Amino acid sequence: MCELYSKETTMALRGKYIGCAHCGISAGPRPSCTVFFPEDPVKIVRAERQYMFDERGQRYLDCINNVAHVGHCHPEVVEAARRQMELLNTNSRFLHDNIVAYAQRLAATLPPQLCICYFTNSGSEANDLALRLARGFRGRQDVITLEHAYHGHLSSLIEISPYKFQKGKDDHKEFVHVAPAPDTYRGKYREDHADPAGAYADQVKEIIEDAHHRGRKIAAFIAESMQSCGGQVLPPAGYFQRVAELVRGAGGVFIVDEVQVGFGRTGKRFWSFQTHGEDFVPDIVTMGKPMGNGHPLACVVTTKEIADAFHASGMQYFNTFGGNPVSCAAGLAVLDVMEKEDLRGNAARVGAYLTELLNEQKVKHALIGDIRGVGLFIGIDLVKDRGRRTPATAEAQHVIYKMKEKRVLLSADGPHRNVLKIKPPMCFTAEDAEFLVEQLDGVLTVLEESIGTQTEPAISGNTAHGTKMPEEARRELPGGAPNSTEIASRRRNGACRETHSPAGKRLRT
Repeated sequence: MCELYSKETTMALRGKYIGCAHCGISAGPRPSCTVFFPEDPVKIVRAERQYMFDERGQRYLDCINNVAHVGHCHPEVVEAARRQMELLNTNSRFLHDNIVAYAQRLAATLPPQLCICYFTNSGSEANDLALRLARGFRGRQDVITLEHAYHGHLSSLIEISPYKFQKGKDDHKEFVHVAPAPDTYRGKYREDHADPAGAYADQVKEIIEDAHHRGRKIAAFIAESMQSCGGQVLPPAGYFQRVAELVRGAGGVFIVDEVQVGFGRTGKRFWSFQTHGEDFVPDIVTMGKPMGNGHPLACVVTTKEIADAFHASGMQYFNTFGGNPVSCAAGLAVLDVMEKEDLRGNAARVGAYLTELLNEQKVKHALIGDIRGVGLFIGIDLVKDRGRRTPATAEAQHVIYKMKEKRVLLSADGPHRNVLKIKPPMCFTAEDAEFLVEQLDGVLTVLEESIGTQTEPAISGNTAHGTKMPEEARRELPGGAPNSTEIASRRRNGACRETHSPAGKRLRT
């Protein structure tokens, strides 16, 4: 294996030099740059397709990485980048075929009005530029964002990311308006509501009216097509259409963030926003993570009208490395592999099969409150009580550590850190799905036995299943059984790493 230092030395050097990135230390203040599984970090030295290998050669099934979109170290992507790097890599202000070839391929996947591309290096850069485009379009400042949203680590994006500013010391800016997440499982309007899309859209309408009453004007509404850091939340059908009508009526534009959920991850369509219906087309789309399969490549795509307004402002845009020849060569290879290996079809087939297997586990395990998602973007909402839908935060942290011991890498997220996130490379197979579920079944079985969870069959997601936890077991959970205030105080304050809080003393199972 390729290893410069022992794991212990790597941990020590990281703790010394990398942004207070303490490893394996649960006491003291939270570090700003954490690692996955901080109590026992995994040192990864190589990866292939949907598998990662540690320094001892142990293989892990990767259910975390939506960056290695077509699989880790895919030979065709590696070769395309290598060939171009041997020839040229330079500033994107020189003429080169790769950037225009990639833009042409990208535009072909989008509705015709979305045809002007601006290349960047990351999703954060893309979202920052999207805000500049939106605010420059009609000279407005205010942005409507969703509760629990995360759009990047730049200062302009922390301001519109409640996932961040509601946890740290950053102030809620007066030009940022937070709308309730359209969550039909845990939100105000749930699956039994006659019109949850309309009810949640009405809350956006109220925000717009209140802003206008105070003399403010809306520049944009921004949302992920499906919330990721917010807990794998899928908006109800018709919500985006109604919000788009309201926002455009108020003079704003609709920005869709596809950084985590785009490029065929849903299986059905190339872009997740397209699953909301052909009658919904955003004004600006941002994309990033999967574009270069790990090579820094991201983009903003918008309409000619918005691009013309940006040009008319006199502000030039250039990005030294955004859309450089090597990154675009990798991006073109990703598109080729997606088509050649039918990865969208694979996401649809394997995702449907995995969802079916997980729903079978939901019947068996009272800790599973909800299974939601599309394609290879799935969330498992763990609860202590199905009737009350009480988030099982500590249990979720325990599960992901136990799954790591079973050589399956998962993360937990959402406002209560209780949603297991499944977003693996797109080459994930049916056999991988079976292995994942088999290991999860075993972990949940032991956990439920240890805390006395009742596991009588569930009929539906609304069926109440009480989870009685002995006081001794409660003490074994991280910090006991935390109340909502304690949970809020423990949420991390750093970049969205799709990791979890340290599990502290976990259940002995």
